[in-house]
Amino acid sequence: MKTLKLLNRKYLSILLIVFLFSANSKAEDNPVDIWNIDKGKIETTKSDDNQNNNEVLISEENTQSSVYDMQAQKQIDTVQVESSIDSQDVKIIGLYDPEDYDLKMDMWLYSNGDQIKSLFSNLLKLDLSQDALDIMNLVLLTNAYYPEDSITEKEFLKIKSDWLIKNMDRDLIEEYLTKNQILNLHPKLSRYFIDQYLSEANIEKACEIFLKNSKVIEDEYLSKFNLYCLINNERIEEAQLIFDLKKEAGFKNEYFEKKLNFLFGYTDKPDLEISEVSILDFHLAHRTNPEFDFEPKKNTNPLIWKYLSNSNLLYNVEEIGVDEFDKISLIEKATNDKNFSEEDLFSLYKRFQFNINQLLNASESHKALSNLEARALVYQRILLESNVDKKLELIKLLKDLFIKDNFSNAFDSELKKFLKAIKKEEVPSNFTTFYYNYLEDNKKRLNNIKYNKDILHQSKLVNYFNGDYSKSKIEKDLNNFLKKIKKDKKYFISKKDIILIESIKSDNIKVLKKYQNLYKIDESEMPTDIQVMINNKEIGSVILRIIQVIGQDELEALDSDTLYFIISALNQLDIDYIRNKILLKVLPLKV
Repeated sequence: MKTLKLLNRKYLSILLIVFLFSANSKAEDNPVDIWNIDKGKIETTKSDDNQNNNEVLISEENTQSSVYDMQAQKQIDTVQVESSIDSQDVKIIGLYDPEDYDLKMDMWLYSNGDQIKSLFSNLLKLDLSQDALDIMNLVLLTNAYYPEDSITEKEFLKIKSDWLIKNMDRDLIEEYLTKNQILNLHPKLSRYFIDQYLSEANIEKACEIFLKNSKVIEDEYLSKFNLYCLINNERIEEAQLIFDLKKEAGFKNEYFEKKLNFLFGYTDKPDLEISEVSILDFHLAHRTNPEFDFEPKKNTNPLIWKYLSNSNLLYNVEEIGVDEFDKISLIEKATNDKNFSEEDLFSLYKRFQFNINQLLNASESHKALSNLEARALVYQRILLESNVDKKLELIKLLKDLFIKDNFSNAFDSELKKFLKAIKKEEVPSNFTTFYYNYLEDNKKRLNNIKYNKDILHQSKLVNYFNGDYSKSKIEKDLNNFLKKIKKDKKYFISKKDIILIESIKSDNIKVLKKYQNLYKIDESEMPTDIQVMINNKEIGSVILRIIQVIGQDELEALDSDTLYFIISALNQLDIDYIRNKILLKVLPLKV
């Protein structure tokens, strides 16, 4: 071994002792996870600590033993211990305490696994609204026991991983992985996290998660990445030792080893092979070759496209000829994926040559050209057009041409730039929908509540769900309002009024008997499957169904009947936190 040739046995013995001592000290300093305290694990830990201490003594006394073998065995033993612990039932993994959100530790315990998998599979296909997203994050990341029926812990963890990957909230992913120390339990999620940052050429951030990890890394890809991060942080001797241990344990990867040998300084001549198997392999090729050059293709991994863009390794548009259609088509795709500048793409379009007749009649003449040339022609015609009606017609045509080839996002910021240059009052009626759909910041958020003392659900009584009412006061004020309604024969009690009343009643606020017949409840409005889940205490599944019902809609867009059974379900389960958030969005009049 090259490393062992550099280091004598005495030095390695000292190094081993330091590593073991620091590992034990670090373990003692780690905070206790109150969700995962297990007496059996505590006893096992004590026993393992004693064993480790004995190993240190042996290493000092028996100088004839191979330090390398001992270090290798230490790593193997550690991996076995960690694997044993990780294979035990880990009941609680999450970010939020259930009590803070009126949820329960057993919220998943009674749910049917097949039903959970089916619900989640359907939810993954939806582009959920922000309201639905917020509830999803809450239900999946709240500390709770795993379901036990028809689903394994691994499958349930995969549901969480798949969701976090789809949601693409890297801050949330990082918090979830590091707080729970579960890089090994979520190798797919962990890989997604580090690959995203590496594709942005943000090596520091990609490596940061390993510095926060105290577990032995079992996944091969993550282990390789961690090894590279040690080198990148100039912890060369540590990286050398770990790498040699990995090889001794059977690790073989000729490509990876060649790249590391160059980084270690074992070889002066870089290996020129470029692998696209992973973003790590690709980065290592770039890192170890001072004259690195790579031309992407249509099937090149999007992560590599992104890496090339962020590392300034993509084409210089000034060097591309307008006759290089394949290359320009690749640039269009890269622009669509946000890996190439729109400005550079449209600068390239300007260099195309068209005759005067083609330009004047672009709306028709583009049909005789290739899709690429058609886009360049219409773009040039837009630049020349001053009439608003015709300009909007051409802009819409260009957008359609991009959509036709699945490059819609390539004409995004440039589209907004065109639309912003057009005054709203100049937009003809047949283009208003198009104009407002693509104009940035066209929607104003309704935030300010306007109270209406004559309508129950728009009155100040809604502030009860903000926690601004004492029990005695809300009871008095609600009954007084109902008294007023009873006297007013013209007052129509709406579904939203009923939602407000029933929600307050579910919190054990009493409504006087004489007002209880002001409206009727239609129990049939509750979907049968949701009611069955409520009866079975399948809290997690109920919330997933509610998310499914909300779907792509914001809460304010839901009809009153839908809102009624959503709130009714939450009332039955005493999930006041989510209920109150919904009610404060849908009941008050907002301006």
